[in-house]
Amino acid sequence: MDRFSFLNAAHSEFFAQLYDQYLENPDSVEPSWRSFFQGFDFGMESYNEENPVQYNVSTTSVPSGASVSVDNSKISEQLQTEFKVLKLIDGYRSRGHLFTKTNPVRERRSFTPNLDLETFGLAASDLNTVFDAAKVLGLQPSSLSQIIDHLTKVYCQHIGVEYTYIRKPEIVQWIQDKLSLNENQPTFSSEEKKRILSKLNQAVSFENFLHTKYVGQKRFSLEGGETIIPALDALIERAAEQGVEQFVMGMAHRGRLNVLANIFGKSTQDIFGEFDGKDYDQEYFDGDVKYHLGVTADKITRSGKNININLAPNPSHLETVGAVIEGITRAKQDKYYEDDFSKVLPIAVHGDAAIAGQGILYEIIQMAQLEGYKTGGTIHIVINNQVGFTTNYLDARSSTYCTDVAKVTLSPVLHVNADDAESVVHAMQFALDFRMQFGRDVFIDLLGYRKYGHNEGDEPRFTQPLLYKIIAKHNNPREIYAEKLLSEGVIDANLVKTIEKEYKDDLDQNLEASRKKELTVITPFMSDEWEGFKQVSTEGMLTKVDTAYSIEGLTEVANAVCNLPADKKFISKIQKLINDRKTMFFDTNKLDWGMAEHLAYGSLLQEGFSVRISGQDVERGTFSHRHAVVKVEDSEEKVTLIKNLVNAKGKFRIYNSFLSEYGVLGFDYGYALANPKTLTIWEAQFGDFSNGAQIMIDQYISCGEDKWNTQNGIVLLLPHGYEGQGAEHSSARMERYLQLCARHNMYVADCTTPANFFHLLRRQMKTTFRKPLVVFTPKSLLRDPRCTSPIEDFTSGSFQETIDDVVLNKKDIKSLVFCTGKFYYDLTAERETSGRTDVAIVRIEQLFPLPVEQLKAIIAQYPNVEDYVWAQEEPKNMGAYSYMLVNFNLVKWRLASLKAYSAPAAGSYTRAKRRHADAIKMVFDKNLFR
Repeated sequence: MDRFSFLNAAHSEFFAQLYDQYLENPDSVEPSWRSFFQGFDFGMESYNEENPVQYNVSTTSVPSGASVSVDNSKISEQLQTEFKVLKLIDGYRSRGHLFTKTNPVRERRSFTPNLDLETFGLAASDLNTVFDAAKVLGLQPSSLSQIIDHLTKVYCQHIGVEYTYIRKPEIVQWIQDKLSLNENQPTFSSEEKKRILSKLNQAVSFENFLHTKYVGQKRFSLEGGETIIPALDALIERAAEQGVEQFVMGMAHRGRLNVLANIFGKSTQDIFGEFDGKDYDQEYFDGDVKYHLGVTADKITRSGKNININLAPNPSHLETVGAVIEGITRAKQDKYYEDDFSKVLPIAVHGDAAIAGQGILYEIIQMAQLEGYKTGGTIHIVINNQVGFTTNYLDARSSTYCTDVAKVTLSPVLHVNADDAESVVHAMQFALDFRMQFGRDVFIDLLGYRKYGHNEGDEPRFTQPLLYKIIAKHNNPREIYAEKLLSEGVIDANLVKTIEKEYKDDLDQNLEASRKKELTVITPFMSDEWEGFKQVSTEGMLTKVDTAYSIEGLTEVANAVCNLPADKKFISKIQKLINDRKTMFFDTNKLDWGMAEHLAYGSLLQEGFSVRISGQDVERGTFSHRHAVVKVEDSEEKVTLIKNLVNAKGKFRIYNSFLSEYGVLGFDYGYALANPKTLTIWEAQFGDFSNGAQIMIDQYISCGEDKWNTQNGIVLLLPHGYEGQGAEHSSARMERYLQLCARHNMYVADCTTPANFFHLLRRQMKTTFRKPLVVFTPKSLLRDPRCTSPIEDFTSGSFQETIDDVVLNKKDIKSLVFCTGKFYYDLTAERETSGRTDVAIVRIEQLFPLPVEQLKAIIAQYPNVEDYVWAQEEPKNMGAYSYMLVNFNLVKWRLASLKAYSAPAAGSYTRAKRRHADAIKMVFDKNLFR
């Protein structure tokens, strides 16, 4: 179908009427039409100087002083030809990227319609005709051949641009004006060209050096995409000039070592030590492969600007780090430059197969303009190898381009030939200027190749034999660029040899020095943000922390969250909820879960900590318990009551997330990674929804400290409890988190009282270290009158890892039951109903690290126990059973639970309740033991 046929359907009378409207009131005409008519008038005036006859388009619009009328059919014919040229211009703007010279090693696929004259109803006979449509391009009236020459240079050389789908005219106009500068061709001084060559030499020489010194070792070579090094160098320098002070970058393994060495300045001695496989200089963590590690550095630009640059560590799960760097960026922006997103610039480097294939990219893109997650625009760079592992690009996506996800947020895309170093740098500068101007994402598709297989031990000819014949004969970008500069007279023939030798000599010296060291040094990531924090073992995690808070301070918090603004109207249910909140604190002294939360947050704010909460429906809470944000009835204005806290030194931020777990948890993990003095919480709508973020949990939260020596205090609130709501709304999959627990990696808790939850949240900030915290939070207990705490439990004590039963005489106890969470209330209710006085129920509030010494002390207080029980509401193959079987061997105990099931719970409410009752019976009747 001819996409440019829409103008053919318009009658010439329409153009005449539109022109009449323009003459009467130019501002009433759409800007692009107004621009055209201005050009048309300009052309008519030029024509009239040679032909003393004035034209009009219709007898009703004769200009003042007109003496002669001309046949309107000729004007209509000329107008129609002008519009054909406009169609051609639009064709180049919207589809020129399909006909560029951007692929260095493959022939481009053919697309129709193409950009031939005939596509637009024009012919070769029109090439010398002067058209006023050139005015739309910012040109004087020009011949068709001149117009085509201009359009070809702008849209069809080594940079192809996609932008016409953007819906904001001011952005489209800015892009078109920017592209018209020097016809979208790079212009650099001789010194700038030499700088590009120098960085390109570093990129190429570094890979050559590793290829010869570490034959066959995996390094995930950058070869084929080396021009990203001078481009990143130019980007950082130019961004610093525009006021950027910090950079946060994420990338997968391809080219990572090159970027670490030649952009971030990581010591090549340390890199060589990693290649030599030496042990680390610390016993505290086990480390990761060299191409997953991150680094932070302070550097001075060539113009003397001090900047902070960060490359985040990441696992092999390619695109996960994109969410993390957005969180890191936002944390830095909130901490240092509140309300000024321009100071911290996120840069995300992707692979072509990954950006097309990994769904998290869509989630990250959808964050870009959301209030709780925006970072002022990210520069996305795709190192496009045109292959994924061994998969040909034709099998790697359905979309035309790997970057088509950019269209979701109407972000411009620049496709660039990776062999043309100047075009790559030019595109990077365009991207930076766009981001700084509009605060929006922009994409660069760096179209190159991969010189070797997926890793250096692969044989790429197994799957792409023809392509790799071409690649084997293809010059590297440094050779191509050096030849260009030689032909321009910018350098002499010896310069490349000189700078190559100097760089190689430096690498040789560092390799020799590295091999004299016994241990590998791992450069810390963001150690500047973690000054004053220490790392601790499991014993340190079990150390008691004073988390009590004064009654005066709590009263101030209560006054803030228990009083609605008198000048605003709220629905009656909100008024009742807030009044009930006030009553529980000031009258009944029975504080529920939601109130405990507010007191924890408010007390931390008073102490100078900040709080960030994010997740689906967190402002009110999935189960309508939190109501941190309430809405004015008439206007839906948001009111965050805790922000009325007069003495708050920290900031409270809470955001309803979009319907994402993977991307949002990754973002919040990154936020906590960069801001240890903010209590950063992600709450799942239901606990098992965290399944959607499992990669973040497995690859970052549970092992980031062990792999990368990074601490993180992220808190996961996972609603958990069997209330007959079906398979997907019962279990937070406790067993999965406990399986991940080891050494000193994270806390896992299942609290039974609001006060203990209060102390748990406060402990998270009051320690001198940070560990991830997973909390299985309640649902029905949020409003259960049994699940309350008096104020005295908040003003004294600390978090209780275990809670012993309160019984009159512990010598009378024959059965000692251990459980966790909501099941405690179900068991105590049954004990009361059955009148059993020989059963004590001990709550394990913290599952990891397991408080073994406390449990020993509790067990010792019950000398006559004959029956030890682990009780859980989850099926046998779920919950904490397997974990307790391995870790709780102080006594010989039996299991009271449902039998194993494949689904967490039955869909039938009746069946679920019957099974739940059976599990409870097993606790009190050991003869039912399975």
